[in-house]
Amino acid sequence: MTTRQENALKTRQKLLDVTDELIKEKGFYNLNVADITQRANVATGTFYTYFKHKEEVVLEICKNLFKETQLKLEQNKDSDITGRLCLYFECFIKEVQSYKLHIVREWIKGLVEMSSDGENMGIIKWHYDFEMLKKILSKAVENKELKLDTPINTLCEIILTQMYGMLTVWCMSNGNFNPEKMIKEFSQIQLKVVLEKYLT
Repeated sequence: MTTRQENALKTRQKLLDVTDELIKEKGFYNLNVADITQRANVATGTFYTYFKHKEEVVLEICKNLFKETQLKLEQNKDSDITGRLCLYFECFIKEVQSYKLHIVREWIKGLVEMSSDGENMGIIKWHYDFEMLKKILSKAVENKELKLDTPINTLCEIILTQMYGMLTVWCMSNGNFNPEKMIKEFSQIQLKVVLEKYLT
């Protein structure tokens, strides 16, 4: 990697880190690109070299958070599929909750609205989460924890719909709904029912 490429990666990461700080300080709706570039001490044009809009930065922050979850799952090899899924759900909820309501509301908004350039950040995030969950379930089939005929795509849709639903209710209730408590109940009650037919 050349020095120029290294500097570009550092600048991009700095923009991500600064956006992360600012969201936690002032919320997403009160944040604009000028705030980000001023805090990062870079020109406005530099921001647009790496990102199309601030929503794209939020998506990238989310992806980085869930990379950490993936590492935890890979290190947790002794658990069965139910235990690994419970860990995934707990990490998912805790990481999202660390942003309070601001980032989650923007993410949910992205699920139903197109950005000015025609992209839908929520759909991109859905595909990212779907593929991550699919890897967990596919590995369980490969390890013979789940049957070969397990409908992985259908299970991913059912589980993610439940997860996104919890986050939506959390936002709708202005934080009065406890998604951490609900995810534990989901893991103990509904997840067992969803997987029961496919366990070997």
